[in-house]
Amino acid sequence: MVVAINGGRSSDGAYHVSSHAFAKELLESQEEERKEERIGYVAMRNLFTREDIEMHRMEKKTREKIIRESAERIAFSRKMHEKEEFQKKMNADSLTHPPEFMVKPRSYTVWENQTVTFHCTVAGWPKPRVAWYKNNVLIDAKAYPHKYRVESNYNMHSLEIKNCAFEDTAQYRISALNIKGESSAVATVVVKSRFQMSQDPPLPPTTPEYGVTFRTHIMDQFSVSFGREGETMSLGCTVVVYPRVKHYQPEVLWYRNATLLKPSKWVRMHWSGDRATLTLTHLNKEDEGLYTLRINTKSGFDSYSAYAFVQDADVEVDGVPVAPLDVRCQDANKDYVVVTWKQPAVEGSSAILGYFVDRCEVGSDRWVQCNDTPVKFARFPVTGLVEGRSYVFRVRAINYAGISRPSRISEPVVAMAPAERAYLRSHPSAPWTAHIIVTEEEPTVGVVPGKPSDLAVLEATKSYVVLGWKPPFQRGHEGVMYYVEKCVLGTDSWQRVNTGMPVKSPRFALFDLAEGKAYSFRVRCCNSAGVGEPSDSTEPTTVGDKLDLPAAPGRVVATRNTSTSVVVSWEASQEAKQLVGYYIEVSVVGSGVWKPCNNKPVKVTRFVCHGLNTGDQCVFRVKAVNAAGYSQSSKESDSVEVKAAIGDAPAGFRVVEKVRDIMVVEWDQPKFSGGVEVTGYFLDVRSIKEGKPGQWHEVNTKAVSIRSYKVENLKENVLYQFQVRAVNMAGVSTASKATVAIECKEYTITVPGPPVGLHVTEVRKNSLVLLWEPPEFQGRSNITGYYVDIKEADAGDEAWRGVNEKAVPSKYLKVTGLKGGVSYVFRVCAQNLVGVGHPSQVSAPILAQTRPGTTEIVADVDDNGIISLVFECSEMTAESQFVWSKNYEKITDYSRFTVQTAGGKSRVVFKDLSVEDLGIYSCVVTHTDGVSSSYALDEEGLKHLLDISHQHKFPIIPFASELAVELLDKGRVRFWLQAEKVSANCQVDYVFNNMSLSHGEKYSMHFDKNTGIIEMFMESLELEDEGTFCFHLVDGKATGTSSLVLIGEDFRALQKESEFRRQEWFRKQGPHFVEYLTFKVTPECNVLLTCKVGNMRKDTEIFWSKDEQDIEEEEEKVDFKDEILTLNISKISRKDAGVYQVKLRDDRGKDKSILNLTDQGERQTSGGMVSCGWVTAVKMTLLRSYHITHKQYSTTSMQYSTVTCRVKSGVTEEQLWLKIKEPTEKDKGKYTINIFDGKDGVKRVLDLSGQVWETAYEEFQRLGNSCLLLCPDRARVIGGLPDVVTIQEGKSLNLTGNIWGNPVPEVSWTKNEKQLVADEHYSLKFEAGKFASIAIAAVTTVDSGKYSLVVKNQYGTESGNFTVSVYIPESEEAEEEGAEKKDKKE
Repeated sequence: MVVAINGGRSSDGAYHVSSHAFAKELLESQEEERKEERIGYVAMRNLFTREDIEMHRMEKKTREKIIRESAERIAFSRKMHEKEEFQKKMNADSLTHPPEFMVKPRSYTVWENQTVTFHCTVAGWPKPRVAWYKNNVLIDAKAYPHKYRVESNYNMHSLEIKNCAFEDTAQYRISALNIKGESSAVATVVVKSRFQMSQDPPLPPTTPEYGVTFRTHIMDQFSVSFGREGETMSLGCTVVVYPRVKHYQPEVLWYRNATLLKPSKWVRMHWSGDRATLTLTHLNKEDEGLYTLRINTKSGFDSYSAYAFVQDADVEVDGVPVAPLDVRCQDANKDYVVVTWKQPAVEGSSAILGYFVDRCEVGSDRWVQCNDTPVKFARFPVTGLVEGRSYVFRVRAINYAGISRPSRISEPVVAMAPAERAYLRSHPSAPWTAHIIVTEEEPTVGVVPGKPSDLAVLEATKSYVVLGWKPPFQRGHEGVMYYVEKCVLGTDSWQRVNTGMPVKSPRFALFDLAEGKAYSFRVRCCNSAGVGEPSDSTEPTTVGDKLDLPAAPGRVVATRNTSTSVVVSWEASQEAKQLVGYYIEVSVVGSGVWKPCNNKPVKVTRFVCHGLNTGDQCVFRVKAVNAAGYSQSSKESDSVEVKAAIGDAPAGFRVVEKVRDIMVVEWDQPKFSGGVEVTGYFLDVRSIKEGKPGQWHEVNTKAVSIRSYKVENLKENVLYQFQVRAVNMAGVSTASKATVAIECKEYTITVPGPPVGLHVTEVRKNSLVLLWEPPEFQGRSNITGYYVDIKEADAGDEAWRGVNEKAVPSKYLKVTGLKGGVSYVFRVCAQNLVGVGHPSQVSAPILAQTRPGTTEIVADVDDNGIISLVFECSEMTAESQFVWSKNYEKITDYSRFTVQTAGGKSRVVFKDLSVEDLGIYSCVVTHTDGVSSSYALDEEGLKHLLDISHQHKFPIIPFASELAVELLDKGRVRFWLQAEKVSANCQVDYVFNNMSLSHGEKYSMHFDKNTGIIEMFMESLELEDEGTFCFHLVDGKATGTSSLVLIGEDFRALQKESEFRRQEWFRKQGPHFVEYLTFKVTPECNVLLTCKVGNMRKDTEIFWSKDEQDIEEEEEKVDFKDEILTLNISKISRKDAGVYQVKLRDDRGKDKSILNLTDQGERQTSGGMVSCGWVTAVKMTLLRSYHITHKQYSTTSMQYSTVTCRVKSGVTEEQLWLKIKEPTEKDKGKYTINIFDGKDGVKRVLDLSGQVWETAYEEFQRLGNSCLLLCPDRARVIGGLPDVVTIQEGKSLNLTGNIWGNPVPEVSWTKNEKQLVADEHYSLKFEAGKFASIAIAAVTTVDSGKYSLVVKNQYGTESGNFTVSVYIPESEEAEEEGAEKKDKKE
């Protein structure tokens, strides 16, 4: 039950007084109601008749009912009136009325790049027409669809502003108009920036504000400032806002290290109307940092930044450390808070031993030391706070020399639960409203709280351990407190830590634990009802420091900056956890004294050290710091002289174009840049009127990287002067000398102006890439292309030559064909439809060379098939960055790829490589000596990369041999393949006709993963085994499939062969024939029938037969020796013709072999039968016998039917030949050779006519022989060699001759009829039996002569001849003759 009582107190007296007042007010209201009723009654009596009056009866009511009904009538009448008015306005059939805003748009304050939408509802008839305005300027949403979107539906209207920028900060008005009138509603948008120090200042604003565009300019800027602790420092700038508007004040913001500052007792801000001032009333090291003044107008903003250094105050005792800094309070609770701080830059004469933490209750000046023993870590849990009270803290450092001064006190912190603190922040305090709430709930008195949950060790050091947990769900309303218990690992004894007083916060710090021991912890809850059950214990925690000291920073590099500052950069500490920052120290060479450059740690790896003395030789070192302490100092940097980095200003200022109110200027880079790359330029301009120069004005507020600029908004026929300043990471140079006065007037030339901004990249020993920017003035038509000229740097103007014959439309060109070690200069001309314009300024000389360690962009495909381009650089500095471009244009669209950079490697990772990604990808590494490279991705390369990607995504297991089949003994069938390489996890699926096979009676499988051989065995092939066999391999992501189709004739042949081998195997189990019956003719002209048998035993029977008649051993000579059966037929004749057969038999089996020695046997073949014409066989054997032994016969025993002086015959080894000298048509005919030995002979006939004659005669003519040799297989030289070779002395000679012969002939080379031997001078080769080559290295006149290629085989010899003539050039010959004459004179 909830009762609300209006009053100021809850006491009884106050309650009665308030009740009496309430009753009095109630009676007065009732009296007024009775008066109204009496007046109404009189009126009704005058209006109605007596009968009506009698019918009207008054109902007696109670006072409470009268009051309630009166209030209900008033509320109901008001609602009905509002409804009628609303329906009247919204009803289209009602009378016309002017527009009226039922819901007005609301104002917004948003961040940059957010989207804002105004909503409103308009009533009116006729339906109003709506228009939106920005600063009283009509918004055309159709003209800017990317910025605005306007919608109107059912009298509801909206305006959406997309990606808000500073220019969108304005007043927006919606106007509704119809015939009855006009109505407007106004809302504002304020766009704020998430300020970042790294952002460059924006371009001057152009958006009008109430018809006015405000421009701001910061003058009299504060420079780098130095102060000491305890002093006061003021920073200020003069701000000019143009145009001047009375009572207009821009927004002035001050930042320190990108953090917005607010007025406090330490910080004061002042704006006088034209000057912004920041005053730091009492400096501390926390005030050190980069200060930025930002001036915001609704047309844009301007900013300026400079660093402020705060030095330590003098110590009271020499050698003690300086005070810590940046004391903060974290994780505050009812009686607990964690105090953190940062270590100072100077430790004193010895290392810091630890820190003392002091606390002071707000409102008193009594400081209490929180820890008796110094803590090493820069954080400490403070317990024992009183709930509801506020505290401040400070920290002191201690070393062997003493204790430092205390740090600046922390911000006050209230000891209360985080939930209560969050509630107070979200519900700020308000005046007492006397709103009393009484609730009825179940009583909770006497409930013992449950056990806490989620107990964990939040922090553990060798000094303390911090526990944290969540309160129990069951705890009542009186609140709970906690007891903490600990247990040493290995024991079961739990010891209560806070025995005196339980803690209120769910946090607790335990001190005085034994270092190195392991403890477990648990927590109990308690209240007035008792102590609850313990929580679950924690895992054992070993007492000791868990946070290691950071590693020392890497290489330190110091570079010049200004005459009093040096830029120091270093490599970050590796794997540094909870890094607080870095301290930089400086020492003058030879002094041995190190001083801090910064008294507040910085997290960046580049710092500008100010306040140095000009001309000093200094070295620097860096140390890292985290909560655990300091790292070791890095190695010292190389010494550097404190001297201005940019000594020279840009020079060579010139005007390249003039167009009415526009001038394009160009200049040369400084001759001396201090060893640091120039990053940009600032241009200033001033007008000259009546010979008097005006004030200098900045043309560009953002540095431009190219050495040219287009100055706009000038006045025609007015004289101007320009000056330029260079800037790099070290600073800004002095201004160049002002140019002569230049008049701005119309540019009347129709051809394009000269291109600007020539620069090169990807310099190699034989190529480079030249880039440029288009001319500001294109002439009378658009530019159609560019021409590039080149010459050596030290050559005259007449040496200029064009690089490209046709104009290139792009703004880059790769120049090839350079000579290494030569310097070149370039110039570029633009072309339009009118003609070719003037050339650009000549580029700086470029030396064509490939620097050591140069790398190129490579394409890479990882195991997942992701394609990327990778570029590595080993010359990275702390400031270096990889800058990628496509077709040498800056990449702005990253929808198709991402850029990943880590260390000295950067890669472009394509999301879905396609033809849209074709082009030239280049990468430049900044702050290096021109490290750059490019990769041209064309269609062929795209296809290749996609193929590799597909292979990596879906890898295929390569096979050393595909699936094959072979037959084994007993007709077994073996299917096998061999994979090149597989892992131990490779699996094989055996498939036949899309059905998986498994090991069993019919199939047996074997997989040797070491060799990659996969086998499957079958005992035999059946008809149902016809089909497709397939082995499917899976090895991780890789797969491989090999198939073998066995169908039709192939299957039947394999099945037949398998069955044959199976039968053969069974046949060989008994006596069998290893070699079937055959015959041979002996030297004695006997016929010997032989066969070879195997697996014979003594009891094996052998049967010989002829024409199925057994052959008696007495009649014929039968022999069996060494497994050879023979049957000797002497004096063979026609009667011996027949079918011979041999049979073997014993109890293991039988076998037979048949030989058909008949004329008909030539046409018979079956099984083990061998047949041939026996007469022919005998004649062939005799003839072969003669060829072997014919040398014993005299050639005079041969008779020639036709022998003349032109015809000669002879014998060469085993060859008989016949030569015909100077053949003619009369030599055609049949030639017969008869060979006989007195008893028998053989005759051969050659018909030398027709095609045979034509072929032989063509060969005769080709070779130019004097005779026709009837042998086509003899050795020949068929071409390749010239007749004469003329060659200059010192050159190399290579000749190859084509030869022919069967058998392959022997090859040799001769010179002047003397055989040559291969050595260093002569190289002789004979390849593939067809090509013979000779090579002579560095020929001289001695090598002149007649050479021959000689080939020879058993059928003849032939040679190919050629002549070599070596000559000496005329100049060398004249020198030799002069030398000879001189020798003769001497």
